[in-house]
Amino acid sequence: MADNARAKRLADLIREVVAEKLHRGIKDPRLGTHVTVTDTRVTGDLREATVFYTVFGDDEDRKAAAAGLESAKGVLRSAVGKAAGIKHTPSLTFVADALPENARTLDDALARARAADEEVRKASSGATYAGDADPYRKPGEAELDEDDGEADDAAGGKDESA
Repeated sequence: MADNARAKRLADLIREVVAEKLHRGIKDPRLGTHVTVTDTRVTGDLREATVFYTVFGDDEDRKAAAAGLESAKGVLRSAVGKAAGIKHTPSLTFVADALPENARTLDDALARARAADEEVRKASSGATYAGDADPYRKPGEAELDEDDGEADDAAGGKDESA
């Protein structure tokens, strides 16, 4: 089994070679410049590589790019083999990256949170406190509660008023 550093180096090399070959070497119009390689992962035994990609466009463009990548898989694997110079060239699997959809979902959630915060800010703009502005007692304030006087009487203390 290969060490993690070697797998990481091979994954980086595969990402660079596939991206360069897609940009300059493949003449398939389905791929063009709107396919971006985002990440590559290699198994520990260096036999299989997963290439994550994104496509700029709509669902039809994504389907066409997936078909184009499947048809160009052999050419891309041979380019990786030439660049890597290793005994066994890993087989390539292309997976559409879910990163753009996740980012869009997060952006929508943040926009909803901003809108809710703005509504709360508008609702509280003319509001006043229900009690005092500062409900906490400060040290050194000599306020006597009515309950303190009653506790002294129960303990057998004398009432000064009588």
